[in-house]
Parts: sequence; structure tokens; C-alpha cells
Amino acid sequence: MVRFVLLVLSAVLLASGPAASRPPNARLAALIADYERLDRQNDPISSGQDGEDAALARLPDVTPTAAAARRAALEGLRTRLERVDARRLSDEDAVNRAFLLRIVSDQIESIDFDEARMNFQNDSGFFTLADYLARTTPIRTRDQAEAWLARLSALPQYYRDNIANARRGVATGFTQPRLVVDRALAIARAQAETPAEQSALLAPLASMPASIPAATQSDYRARALSLIRDQIKPAERDLVRFLEAEYTRAARPALGIRSVTNGEAYYRYLVRYHTTTAMTPDDIHALGQSEVARIRAAMEAIIREVGFQGSFAEFQAFLRTDPRFYARTPEELLEKASEIAKRADDQLPRLFGTLPRLSYGVRPVPADIAEGYTTGRYWQGSLVLGQAGGYMVNTHRLDQRPLYELPALTLHEAVPGHHLQIALAQELGELPYFRRTTYVTAFGEGWGLYSEYLGEEMGIYRTPYERFGRLSYEMWRACRLVADTGIHWLGWSLEQARQCFDENTALAPHNITTELERYVSWPGQALGYKVGELTFLRLRREAEAALGERFNVRDFHDLALGAGSLPMDVLEQRVRAWVAQQRLSD
Repeated sequence: MVRFVLLVLSAVLLASGPAASRPPNARLAALIADYERLDRQNDPISSGQDGEDAALARLPDVTPTAAAARRAALEGLRTRLERVDARRLSDEDAVNRAFLLRIVSDQIESIDFDEARMNFQNDSGFFTLADYLARTTPIRTRDQAEAWLARLSALPQYYRDNIANARRGVATGFTQPRLVVDRALAIARAQAETPAEQSALLAPLASMPASIPAATQSDYRARALSLIRDQIKPAERDLVRFLEAEYTRAARPALGIRSVTNGEAYYRYLVRYHTTTAMTPDDIHALGQSEVARIRAAMEAIIREVGFQGSFAEFQAFLRTDPRFYARTPEELLEKASEIAKRADDQLPRLFGTLPRLSYGVRPVPADIAEGYTTGRYWQGSLVLGQAGGYMVNTHRLDQRPLYELPALTLHEAVPGHHLQIALAQELGELPYFRRTTYVTAFGEGWGLYSEYLGEEMGIYRTPYERFGRLSYEMWRACRLVADTGIHWLGWSLEQARQCFDENTALAPHNITTELERYVSWPGQALGYKVGELTFLRLRREAEAALGERFNVRDFHDLALGAGSLPMDVLEQRVRAWVAQQRLSD
């Protein structure tokens, strides 16, 4: 069905004239509104960030009853969407229909696989959600304070519902392997052992505006502390006991998700979901091997350029151990990341015609999660709530955070990467809510990796070592294709999967370990980066070749980001329709 929809969409996008001028379809608009009501109800996190006050007081309902009701509603929506004749739609409505059909079908398939049974990864899960919200939720009014207290009140039941889902995973053999459980258990224990008075959940109430009387502020803090001490801490301890007594014993013996019941079909679904392509696991494995060979040749060229006398392995050892490549303090690492970020900001107008209003900050990863956390990550902000985006830099284990990788990391997580792409999507007010909030892995992560490439044009890489660092990061994503499919499709051990990273990247050993554990715990997600980046690069080169001197990179980038996060095939049709239009206009 999705393939048929996209074939119809292709014809519509490439058609000339009439479709573009058609008025919005009222029937489709009503369907979109129905879906968005359902989506806002089921995802109070996103709708709260979008400014829906009532959502700020809720947490998601993860019970099987809620999932069954959601599936029934989605099935009804899918049937109604299929009855809308795409040939009678405007170009924009055709995109909306095709994209929404894909989203609805993916969500139904997710429910059918009962993904709620496996509700944590190596560095995050349902039990880290509230801490994340605490660090990204500003409180400026009494209503917002009351909403936060309501979320805290809902947290113990949220724990119980998720434990019930994980217990169903135990009963059906749909569990994480032991190395992932151990990481999650370490985080859960640290949470449970943190005194209530030091809980991250108090953070939103730590600094409130003077418009809220001091006595009222004190009351909010006292109520929050009471909830944490009397209700949330017992829930955290219950989770630790469950993981220790039940889940650990039931951890799946094999690393790969293919080993579980229906695991082959599930992994094929994850590959389709995260890449939005028809590529098979074997196709992706072969692509990874090809990219490894190509990038390795470019890395060898830089080794020759700097005049290093030694093997590739010796050059890796030099990069991993020479003190010049490492910050001495957390402050130094943050300052260097901030300086790179400002240089990137300086270059944006040269490559983009449209920039977001929302700013971002450079912040350290919180100490309580830093041990198993990635080197850097982007935390989404909200213009509506007055919360800047966050480029989160891991300052833990400084000897594992090489400076030659920092420019690529900054470009990916901040600008022109995740912050630019996500903030622009949030501000596309003319698009439906679902278009502004849906995150397609291959688009978002592919754009992040493409942004690392853009750093070459922006002049961000100042030394051969930083250019080598960029290639090492690109190699990291190529090895992901090999490792993820190796683990989850071919049944590789962790040592087999690690070989590609050890032999071909300059990544620090701790980072490799953390990343491999992430791939084990989150099957398929790592595939979106390289597949998406190669799509962006290919489409740009096609446009450059077709338009020649008429090609404008600012227009191309505005087009690529101007419709929000898209599946790769829909993006491809959008770019090709634009190229055809540019050629006709001359």
C-alpha cells in the first residue's frame, strides 16, 4: 500500500500546473485533524512542548488497553485515508496523505509487534524520561508549576505500567541482553539511591519568577519533595528489584534481535522504519562494507599528508594517546565546543536562506547519566515554552573525548545539524502539527551526518587532524551499517562487530564500547545515518548536475528542510520536482 501511495505521489509531484493550484481538500483536512487529536492525546510530551498546557500535566498511557484503543483508531484512519483519491489533491495535500499513511501504518505495525515490552536501551528508557523533562521544562506560571506536580504524581503509575509491559516481555522472551540490562540497572540504582532532596525532579521548581509569591514557591517545592520521597522513590526501588530479581534472569542469550520469536520479521520492519527505503539487511551490510573501503582510502591519504611514518594502527594509537588532542578540564572541552559552534553560526547565512528563531546552548551532559551516555547529543527546545535547544557535550572521561572529533560532533548536534533542522521544523507553522513533530530517523540523522560534510565548505576543519576526525566520524557511521546488521541479522558477537571500529576509526575505546551497546539495545536505529546522508549527497549532486550555474545551494538547503522531516523517497520526489520546475522556469 505505501509503495502504491508513493507512486501516486511521484506522479502528482512531477505533474505540471493543475495540482499545485488545487484548493485544500476538506476531507483530508478532517482526517489530519482526527489523527492529530489522537497523536496529541497519546504523546503529551511533544504536544506539551508545542504549547498545549493540559499536556504538560500528563505522561503517556503505555497500557495494553490504551495501545488496543490506539490501534483501532489508527486502523480506522488508515481505511479513511486510503479512500481519499490522491489524484484530486494539491501537491501539498498529496504529500500530507502519503506521509500520514506511512506514519499510521508504521504505528500499527509497532503495536502489532508489541514494542512496549522492550522499553529501555543501554543509556535511557522510561525511567529516565522524567529526569529529561525536569531538565527541559521551564516553570514561569502557577499553572505550569501545578502541571509539573501533576506529572510527578503520575510518575509512580507510569513506572508500574512500564514494569508490567517489561514483565510481559519477560514472559514472551522479548527482552534486552544482559549487557544492556546491566547498564540500565546501574542507572536505575543510581536514581533510587539519590536522596529525595537531591533529585533532578526538583530542578524545574528551583528557579521560579518573582511573580509567583515566595510562600507559594516554597509550597510547590515542599509538595514536590513529598511526592518524590513518599511515592517516586518507592517506585524507583521497585524498578531496581524487578530488574534484579526478574529481568536479569530473563535477559535474552543472544545479542541479535533476530534471535527472539518473530525476530526476523521485526528486524526487517526496523530496517524499513529507520531507513524509509526498500533496502534489505543484506543490502545495507554490503553498502556498509563499500563505504568502509572508500572512507579508509581517504583517511590513508591524510596520514600521508601529515607525513606520519607508521601504519594506520600506529596513527590511531598516536591520536588516542597524544595529550595535545585532549582537553584537560570539562570547562576547556565546553569552551572549545562553544567556539566551534559560534564559528558554525557565522557561516550559516552563506548556505541557508531561512534560519530558525530558536537559539541553542552548549551544556554538559548531566553527571548522573554521563558514564553510559554518548559523546554528544541534541536536546530539543521549545520556542513556545521559552526553552532553548541544547547541544549536550559529555565531559566525563576526558581522555576519551578527542578534540579532533569535536568539530564534526558540533556540526552534527548543533548547527547546521540537529538544532537547525529540528528548530526549523518546529517553526513551520503553515504545516500540519504531525509534519512539524514527526522525526524520520534517516532524514534527521542523515541531515546531521550531511552537516558534518558541510563543515568542509564552511571552513570549520582547520587542521588535517580535524579532517581526519571528520572522516573517522563518517567511518563510524559506515561501520554502524556493518555492525548493526552483523549483530541483529548475521548473529555476530560484540567482538566481531567491534572489529570494524577498532581497525578503521580513531574513536576512543570507551566510545566504541558505549556505541556498540547502543546498537545492541536499539536495533536498526543506527542504519538511518549513512543511508540518509548518502541520499542528501546524491540529490544535491543530481541537482548541481542538472542546473549547472543556476544551482543555488541556499535554495537547495531551504527546500530540503522546508517541509519538515520526510521519508527518503518523498524527499527525493520533492527535490526532483523542484529541479524540474527550475529548468522549466528558465
